[in-house]
Formats: sequence, C-alpha cells, structure tokens
Amino acid sequence: MSRANLSKVFLALAAIFLVLAIATLIPVNSPVMSDLGYRSWCPFAPYSTLALLFGAGLCQSLRKHLKTLPTS
Repeated sequence: MSRANLSKVFLALAAIFLVLAIATLIPVNSPVMSDLGYRSWCPFAPYSTLALLFGAGLCQSLRKHLKTLPTS
C-alpha cells in the first residue's frame, strides 16, 4: 500500500473515531444512565468517548509520522 493511500486510511479512521466519540454523548431515552448523569447512546460515556478520541489522536499521529519518513 502506498504512503498516500495509507495516509488516507488513517485520516478516514480518525474521522470515524471522532464521529463515534461525538455520538456517544448524544442524549437519548435509554434504560441505563451514563456516568455523566444523563441517558446517552453509550452507557460507558465518558470513558468510551475518551477511548475513541485517543484512537483518533493515534491515527493522526501515525499519519504525521508517515509524512516525516524519507521517501525511498
């Protein structure tokens, strides 16, 4: 896989992780209350949100690292 394609994959993964992190915080009628004190899509919020944000940051770090590697 070329560097350009790999960079695009990491960008897409980071975007997906970011959208999912935001989605975990959306309030809905659910039977379980989250640790934030309201009912959200994910009962594990804010921990799942932080894990997804970490994944997005990791993808971005890997993407930046790819750009700093010398071309061969």
